[in-house]
Amino acid sequence: MTAEAPPFWWRQRDWRSLLLYPVSLGYGAVAQSRMDMAKPPSASLPVLCVGNLTVGGAGKTPIAIALAKTARKMGYSPGFLTRGYGGGLTHPRLADPRKDTSWHSGDEPMLLAEHAPTAVAANRMTGAGLLTGAGCDFAIMDDGFQSARLQFDFALIVVDAYRGIGNGHVIPGGPLRAPLTVQLRRANAIVTLGEGDAADQVIRRAAKAGKPLFRARTRVINPAKFARRRFLAFAGIGHPQKFFDTLKSTGAEIGATREFGDHHAYSDGDIAELAAEAEAAGLELVTTQKDAVRFVNGNSAATAFLSKLEVLKIEAEFDPADIAAQIVSETVEAFRRRQYGA
Repeated sequence: MTAEAPPFWWRQRDWRSLLLYPVSLGYGAVAQSRMDMAKPPSASLPVLCVGNLTVGGAGKTPIAIALAKTARKMGYSPGFLTRGYGGGLTHPRLADPRKDTSWHSGDEPMLLAEHAPTAVAANRMTGAGLLTGAGCDFAIMDDGFQSARLQFDFALIVVDAYRGIGNGHVIPGGPLRAPLTVQLRRANAIVTLGEGDAADQVIRRAAKAGKPLFRARTRVINPAKFARRRFLAFAGIGHPQKFFDTLKSTGAEIGATREFGDHHAYSDGDIAELAAEAEAAGLELVTTQKDAVRFVNGNSAATAFLSKLEVLKIEAEFDPADIAAQIVSETVEAFRRRQYGA
């Protein structure tokens, strides 16, 4: 389990943010220095970075998957490049969804690997080499925007329209990984995901900086299967309430909820408690795709539990749809300029 983001990060003018402001300034200065001074190595294939501005989930993974599907339709062989947060194996490797567990690779790589070759490597340059060896000619880097450990040809920043950037402070007084101005300067475009007006601050600042602004939404796959059914809904993601709200939108009834920390590793005890609570209340069990992969290729208890679960599957859609193709094309053009100096 990871530490939860403090609730005050998402509130304006909280005294704790003000108290931590000097520390946030220091953290932001260090983050800016690292980003400005970085001289990352260059990969031999186009690199599209899908990043976010804050700590915690913003919807990068469904956006990355949508871009991979578009790249494939355009004739490319895409692959994903990720650090594999939460995975227990430290050596660079290609995720194998047939054999791996989330302990090996992390939950997000397990999801990505269902759609394209996925290199899990702290050293992004080494990971890019693994993708090239796997026959990929287009890399989508899930996160890695601030680390600057691999040169990217296009940086698309995802902002959750429901949560935005919270109070706008840098860690530890807020959720920003680096000062907003610094991050926007390195971004090529911004995409807001979902419904809400919490991203308005970023939209205004991005527009002022001349950055292209795109929109995307999430769509539940086969929502009718959840309608008029009663569930115990559980999730160990950055923002469980977003999952609960999406489930309700299908017409499902939520009889009980359980929240766990982001990237939570479910124990046999967790499994037993969830199953017992659902049975006692006469509820079915439902969770997210990201949670469900943590039970894949597990022990007998995890396998049996997974067979009882309903999984709310979603996908991201750009609005309009041709924006995804535009992003892929601009990434390839930037790569060609980088390679040939054109």
